[in-house]
Amino acid sequence: MTRPVIGVTVSEIRAKEDAQRVRHGEPTQTEMTLGLSYMRAVEIAGGLPLALPPLTTENVDALLDHLSGVLLTGGPDVDPSCYGAARHPELGPTDPVVDAFEIALCRQAYRRRIPILGICRGAQLLNVARRGTLHQHLPEVTDGAVEHRQTEGGACTTHEVRVSPDSSLAQTTGGGPVKVNSFHHQAIDRLGLDLRPVAWSEDGLIEAVEATDGRFALGVQWHAETLISSAEQLALFERLVDAATQPAVRKRITEVEDFAPPSQQEDSGEQEDSGAPAV
Repeated sequence: MTRPVIGVTVSEIRAKEDAQRVRHGEPTQTEMTLGLSYMRAVEIAGGLPLALPPLTTENVDALLDHLSGVLLTGGPDVDPSCYGAARHPELGPTDPVVDAFEIALCRQAYRRRIPILGICRGAQLLNVARRGTLHQHLPEVTDGAVEHRQTEGGACTTHEVRVSPDSSLAQTTGGGPVKVNSFHHQAIDRLGLDLRPVAWSEDGLIEAVEATDGRFALGVQWHAETLISSAEQLALFERLVDAATQPAVRKRITEVEDFAPPSQQEDSGEQEDSGAPAV
């Protein structure tokens, strides 16, 4: 069977002024930056990775016509204007062009039932695209029991996450706690529509979410792409590729399903229960 094409977002954009000038090389210019570990993980899992530049949003549908799956990668903070919040003083660098493209990409892929896997920022973006919100600065909402921005390299795991036994994630990773790495400044706060939490760190932060409506949409807070020497981490990418090979996806369904209207609970400003102890 032909390998499915998995679109991989490029969330980090390096300004021309920050690009490294190389002797005998071309003049510096604005660049896309993406770790090859994402692409290798998709390839090893059986897919064909395709890097996605942050195009204008009107081209998202045409782009999705050629994709069987989407991998939302890590990167900078998501701007709180995307979910109607004010900027926190400790907010990191943001890129409104990248945010707009990736949210549009995620929403349209979700409507088309194209499988989605989100990594770190990608998990947060999945939640925001589904009308959820984020904690903007974790040191203000955690007790310090877990270091969420580790100093060790990406191949090192530094804490465990508890996985809900009745989740698709548990079926993928084999059940039980999962050892993960941690490189994030933000995290999921109020859950997005049709998402549920399925993993938590010791301090109660949501570490993974998945769709509740039969779609394959999974977001994990850790950087699984640098841990694929572990079978349970590689399995996340294998599940994405497997979902992307299903007949309905390979036919590139183009029917667009509108979001359900916000519930009265959401309109009232109440937050959905995260299923974990308050942080």
